[in-house]
Amino acid sequence: MYLARNIARTSFITSPKFFLSSAYKMSTSAALYTSESLKAANALPYSSMEGKLDPLLLQALKDMDFDFMTPVQSKVLAGLPTFKSDCLVQAKTGTGKTTAFLLPAIQNMLQDSPTKGKVAILILSPTRELALQIAAEASRLVSRLKRRIEVHTAFGGTAKASSLNKFKSGDPKILVATPGRLKDYLSEDDVRDKFSGMLTLVLDEADRMLDAGFLPDILRILSALPPKSGVNGHWQGMCFSATIPPGMEQVLSHVLKKEHVSISTLDASEPPTLTRVPQYSVIIPSVTDTFTALYSLIKEEVQTTEGEPKIIVFGTTANLVALYVHVFQNQTNLKVYELHSRMSQPARTRATDEFKAAKNGIMFATDVIGRGMDFPNVSLVVQVGLPADADSYTHRVGRTARAGKDGRAIILLTQSESFFLTVNPKFRIQPYPASNKILNDTSAAEKITNALQSIDPKSKQKAYSAYLGFMKGFVKKMQLDPTGLVKLANKFALEGMLCDEVPEMERKTIGKMGLKGVPGLRIAKPEPSGKAAVKRENPVTDSPTETDAPSRRLRHQGVPEAIDVQLSQDRTFTQSRDGSRTQGGPNVFKRNAPVDVGRDARSSKRPWKYREEKKFNNKNAGKTGFSHQPANSIGRQASQE
Repeated sequence: MYLARNIARTSFITSPKFFLSSAYKMSTSAALYTSESLKAANALPYSSMEGKLDPLLLQALKDMDFDFMTPVQSKVLAGLPTFKSDCLVQAKTGTGKTTAFLLPAIQNMLQDSPTKGKVAILILSPTRELALQIAAEASRLVSRLKRRIEVHTAFGGTAKASSLNKFKSGDPKILVATPGRLKDYLSEDDVRDKFSGMLTLVLDEADRMLDAGFLPDILRILSALPPKSGVNGHWQGMCFSATIPPGMEQVLSHVLKKEHVSISTLDASEPPTLTRVPQYSVIIPSVTDTFTALYSLIKEEVQTTEGEPKIIVFGTTANLVALYVHVFQNQTNLKVYELHSRMSQPARTRATDEFKAAKNGIMFATDVIGRGMDFPNVSLVVQVGLPADADSYTHRVGRTARAGKDGRAIILLTQSESFFLTVNPKFRIQPYPASNKILNDTSAAEKITNALQSIDPKSKQKAYSAYLGFMKGFVKKMQLDPTGLVKLANKFALEGMLCDEVPEMERKTIGKMGLKGVPGLRIAKPEPSGKAAVKRENPVTDSPTETDAPSRRLRHQGVPEAIDVQLSQDRTFTQSRDGSRTQGGPNVFKRNAPVDVGRDARSSKRPWKYREEKKFNNKNAGKTGFSHQPANSIGRQASQE
């Protein structure tokens, strides 16, 4: 009960009840280790920390079934000279590093009795999902303490004003934040004052934050925090990172003492992911073949691979991912999941939790899960189209073959995109053995055509705009000029997405893409002034997300933010009352039952409809997972709450 009270009263989460239900599901140290495996490996027991850790912290660890330390936990807790020592720790995701930095930081806080209303522990995280996991673990660790410890979070995608007011009026002893949102908060004097008594600063997945383009934000945050050695004393710095990329030194010089402790749990003899995962490529003649080739590829893999098929399909943009979900939601009895930055936070958390727990299924996603999130037993990673860069490719491949399990990776490229294979020979990507079978499969054409024809034009328009914006960054490498790029996008729209005509784009969007005056574009007519309309995000100037690293990298290359825009309110899908969107089973969706989505739905006054899935178990589907038998579904209407 204390944990429930602690989270619900102190978190920045817009839905405390939902966050609470998810908190118990998240355990960042459980991904690779179990108590049994640690005991068998003669791991150090937490009971050996008696006298070093507060007895109530040890009791909380027992409540969490943490009896033995993972390697990174034992090296940090037993290896640091004191729990106040600065440290640089190299460890992979899923090894228990969250507990490794939380325990020393919380122990220091208990000993130093920080000032009421001040932040004692600040943890920077690259993504909302990781921030939520850290906050959940922190709340569980302090749940036994007699003193009430508030755990706050700060990240994009939530109402800033409401969250900031809770932070200002509360006693946020532990704050877990993403760099972008924290930088915004620190622009206010009274917020900066909340950090005057800071005891510990933790950078979690520091390399990932730099990779996502957060270096300027982090440096600005550090300049707003109390100096490392100031009048209020010295705060502890802890940096956890799998790698030490260029630019890290700029950060470490501000966070760590020169005499800091360096710890590594990386196995030098362990082969890198890219050498352990078989990698293949399928080259399709044209972008218009994308959907049919992807269908045939997934069908082939499900038919020929032993074990449960658990697949992640990476798309280049949120709107293209949404389109893939539309197309494939009725094509397989494998449950279809969706995850990208334009979904609401509760929906993202729900999709993440469900896919983690699932034995099989297909997750369509952007790079929001490209690195740092562990999904057990992923058997296949498919990348559709060009990755933002080589690092993005590597991190995507790293979602499979984890914890000693097998996995494969396949990239689907057009002829004009195949330069990626030439400029990245280190990946050793081989031609897919069944490429000819994939390209000559005619069974997908009718299914894909029917699916595309059932999709509303607005979803296609947004996918078209997103595709155009993303590909703008590769025109030189693809040996295209702006006119050629527009021709390619128009061909994708007309022949690939089966649009009735080339989708329209706003004049302002075209200008910000640098495509003003390029022939082939259709300019949308401006809406009459004074016309009441639902306010929508500008697809180009929309503020950058905290979690889609490619968006930030592409902006540095001059690519506009058109690649990630909010889904249309006309979209039809299975929706629960918390706004989550997961799909599965044939005939779940109904074209004549439009559903309002996201902010547009919440602002709409007309009733909305949703359909409730009935569990689908097609015994005739066989091992392929691709079924031609319709499933029954139950539909009902509900008034908007």
